[in-house]
Amino acid sequence: MSLSKHWSALLDDYVIDLAWPPDGSLLAAAAQSGAVMIYDAKTGAVMHALPGHENGTNCLAWMPGVSGQQSAVSSQLLATGGQDGFVRFWDATTGQQTAATKLGTPWVEHLVWEPVGPVLAQAGAEGARKHAPCNGRLFAAAGKKLVALNSDGSVAHTFPDAPKTITALAVSSSATLNAQLSAFNSPPHLSAAYFGGVCTWNADTFVAYKEFPYGNTIHALVWSPDGKWLVAGCQDNAVHLWVPAEENMELHMSGYETKLKELSFSQDSQWLATGGGRDACVWDCTGQGPEGREPLLLPHSGRVCAVAFQNSHGRLATGSTDGVFTLWDPSRKNPMIAEARLPAAVAKFAWSKDDTFLAAGTEQGQLFVFKLV
Repeated sequence: MSLSKHWSALLDDYVIDLAWPPDGSLLAAAAQSGAVMIYDAKTGAVMHALPGHENGTNCLAWMPGVSGQQSAVSSQLLATGGQDGFVRFWDATTGQQTAATKLGTPWVEHLVWEPVGPVLAQAGAEGARKHAPCNGRLFAAAGKKLVALNSDGSVAHTFPDAPKTITALAVSSSATLNAQLSAFNSPPHLSAAYFGGVCTWNADTFVAYKEFPYGNTIHALVWSPDGKWLVAGCQDNAVHLWVPAEENMELHMSGYETKLKELSFSQDSQWLATGGGRDACVWDCTGQGPEGREPLLLPHSGRVCAVAFQNSHGRLATGSTDGVFTLWDPSRKNPMIAEARLPAAVAKFAWSKDDTFLAAGTEQGQLFVFKLV
């Protein structure tokens, strides 16, 4: 197994974000300067060059499709956030902006769509019960402000202002969250991090769920795919884990070389990959979790600056500041699969939904799409 270069492109500058739509037919890439490019996933041809945001684009996110179905509308709707304080919605078929919502003067730095899954039913004493699929809501954060937007740009809900600037957003996955029927009724949860902790809400009803205090800045936030772990990458060179379903259950691993901004879970929730130094640390999160266990250390010649597990398989991509890009399989005795050197450090990884392609954007604006063969 190896990675072969499929195509490449060059953006104006630093590749600040990358995202694939649900059907994998396109790839969106945002340059820090503001432009957003939409490429044909197979050929690398430019389908649309969107103006993006004045002064700079910060983030982008495709509206998800319903699991088990292919929604032509959702697979072509792209949301972007930028330094102009706007969330903008784009039709990737035409390249036209369909809506724009001003959140204020702070930059829009975080976007995440409410996740989707099949409409499930459980027969029991109370009869059949259903968990509704996504209503097409996008959560967007700018400064202390957090809102839920409908796909037409209208505001569905405005949350109370956070105590400090929101530094990360994450939503648990309804497709796998509480997949066992015994825990069926639990909805996906939205979590927002800031200096001092994390606040979590029911993503369907917007009702506050729990607050998790933490005495420092949080730079990254991720839910495990099974919904058990909520994990923060922290300013104080540490990773912190909560088990929201249990009272007072939290773990802490410190001793990293630098503040921790890189987090990624494997699809089965067993492995948590982190940056924070010259080794990518891969923690075993089975059972009672990783605290007290030795991580698998994947060595690099520079500081690890990007980590990304596949969506449905167990391979991990890592990048370091010296431009080295490595593919690993943590379950193997010899985990390294392939290694390549890029012209600059990886700024962002993104796997296509079927894990066939891996996009890598660099700090100098180069974009590479690799195919797993």
